[in-house]
Amino acid sequence: MEPVRVRLFAAAREAAGTSETTVEAATIGDVLDALAARFEDLGPVLTRCSVLVEGTRTTDRSAPVPAGGTVDVLPPYAGG
Repeated sequence: MEPVRVRLFAAAREAAGTSETTVEAATIGDVLDALAARFEDLGPVLTRCSVLVEGTRTTDRSAPVPAGGTVDVLPPYAGG
């Protein structure tokens, strides 16, 4: 597996202590599991996040992540 670039935003970034990391993963589920294992405080935040693969939102944990692709993790937000 090639590393996947993961960009973390807002509360996810704060929980992980970084805005970007890489993980080796074949599916979205693999990405989320790797993030939760690497960043202890991030696990609970991930349950509320939207996930985008190459800019397209997905909720399917079995969705493939392209080798060398980018995954964005976006917590819920509010604004006006």
